[in-house]
Amino acid sequence: MQQEYLRQLPGQSLSTNNSSFLARFHLDTPLLLNLFVLASFGLFILYSATNGNYDAVTTQATRVGIGFTVLLVLAQIPPRVFRFWAPALYSIGLTLLVLVLLVGTQKKGAQRWLTIPGIAQFQPAELVKVAVPAMVAWYFHDRQLPARFRDVFLALMITCVPAALIALQPDLGTALLVAVSGLIVLFMAGLSWRLITLAAGTVAVAAPLAYFFAMHGYQRRRVDTFFNPEADPLGAGWNIIQSKTAIGSGGLSGKGWFNGTQSRLDFLPESSTDFIFAVLGEELGFLGFSILMSLYLGIVLRSLFISYQAQDNFARLLSAALGLTFFVYVVVNIGMVTGLLPVVGVPLPLVSYGGTSIITLLAGFGILMSIKTHRKMHIHSR
Repeated sequence: MQQEYLRQLPGQSLSTNNSSFLARFHLDTPLLLNLFVLASFGLFILYSATNGNYDAVTTQATRVGIGFTVLLVLAQIPPRVFRFWAPALYSIGLTLLVLVLLVGTQKKGAQRWLTIPGIAQFQPAELVKVAVPAMVAWYFHDRQLPARFRDVFLALMITCVPAALIALQPDLGTALLVAVSGLIVLFMAGLSWRLITLAAGTVAVAAPLAYFFAMHGYQRRRVDTFFNPEADPLGAGWNIIQSKTAIGSGGLSGKGWFNGTQSRLDFLPESSTDFIFAVLGEELGFLGFSILMSLYLGIVLRSLFISYQAQDNFARLLSAALGLTFFVYVVVNIGMVTGLLPVVGVPLPLVSYGGTSIITLLAGFGILMSIKTHRKMHIHSR
């Protein structure tokens, strides 16, 4: 028994773990440290992106604080509880998405918010970003892996229904990210390459049809701008042209904090939200980009390590999906800001100014920490 215990916990002892303050609160030190540094770095960039707007930074810091509080609370809950409540969370998410379409609040031509009178507005789509991978992971928890064709079909239905409801708001960017979160779980469940190839071919055929018959006018303009932003340099192509100009002018070390010209002179729209990466590139250059990507990669690699050590299918699939979906957010935002992907309105995680998205992301990492630390407790109790 002692040899088995030592084999499962190389280089660790029970007393060492019990003496750890963070371990007593079910917090994973490497992941927590990376998240805290990233959020602090984000506030640093946001202060410059908002031209020294102290109120905006204070509001963002409050949201980050709420997010870390949610992370702490969720980390105390055993993974089996999340597995038990996954169907209920998914059902609530679907119900809220339907309510958005019926009675949601409109902003800038999109109906994406629900309003709680006298309290706040929130986007139910952010809740679904966690609910969908949790539901797909729940579905595969006690099923044979690799996934069979029938299970693949049902998992796709679980993923596509909320994604379609979000696309109707319309919010194509979030719909694609929700779909990706479910597909990552499906891929980790052992999706065959034959089915992956078939799916890729289907997307390739469906994309032109979606462009002409399913996309709204502004969405088609985003695709057109992606292929040729110079065709309308003072209109649809303005954002991406100014963004690439800002990033390219930063060079190796950047122009210095608060010394960027594109955002400071209002050439760069949405400089505190979707295009905040361009502010970082101009002011901190390639070195700032390297710091940011090191933090992101540290978070993703730690998430995959937690997935590797997970004790059951639900925990393994959900933790991998949360980590890889987070990385997809990063890739999509940086890709669209640098002109490598169409602009879809995806914020830079824990850096862009926002509310619900920050809390949702940190809630997901709270679940990851629960999976990691409760695994340790289970081993210690043997």
